[in-house]
Amino acid sequence: MLDQFSRTELLYGREALDKLASSRVAVFGIGGVGGYTVEALVRSGVGALDLIDSDRVSLTNLNRQIIATTKTIGRYKVDVAEERAKEIAPGCQIRTYKTFYLPETQDQFDFRQYDYVVDAIDTVAGKLAIIENADRAGVPVISSMGAGNKVDPSAFEVADIYKTSVCPLAKVIRRECRKRGIDSLKVVYSKEKAITPMESEEKDPNRRSIPGSTAFVPSVCGLIIAGEVINDLTGKRAEY
Repeated sequence: MLDQFSRTELLYGREALDKLASSRVAVFGIGGVGGYTVEALVRSGVGALDLIDSDRVSLTNLNRQIIATTKTIGRYKVDVAEERAKEIAPGCQIRTYKTFYLPETQDQFDFRQYDYVVDAIDTVAGKLAIIENADRAGVPVISSMGAGNKVDPSAFEVADIYKTSVCPLAKVIRRECRKRGIDSLKVVYSKEKAITPMESEEKDPNRRSIPGSTAFVPSVCGLIIAGEVINDLTGKRAEY
């Protein structure tokens, strides 16, 4: 019997789709990267999602975030993402948290309930808290490194954090993971040298400068992350 996941089933099989349907994935950060990750997870049949982000859609999100339209400006990103997900897969169970994830807010989340964790946030402190909590819970996690100020979507790679190079954010995370005794961390990163952005009229108290972005770099990073999650959960890997 045909359903919305029939084309996916042709590649993965019914057992894998049943596994996805019974899985809960947490996505921290529903922006340029995380929004596309959520989109692909929902369209792949993941049965339950926790969406964590305190931000609202803004005018400057329109160039790259799949949830951003002129109609969604001003709305919480997690609410828009939930609404969109329900229009695609009404049976998907979604919990939303309007939370800026940092060490100060980490106690709101029990990582043991997740089958997979996606880190698509910007702050180093928050990323490390996610990585540490996933490690303690024994839950697989994948972390997005820097996607801002880059223009080559083909430069992204999936690697262990200790095999990364060039990316400044990966260097910081690599050093901090070593300090914390974290032996391995799957990341998506780019060796492309970041472009220095021009001065922006936009101001953000959490950033020293506003990064430039495109429609096609964060989206590719987010879709790569989703592919890793789906393939890890199902045990499906490409054969070369």
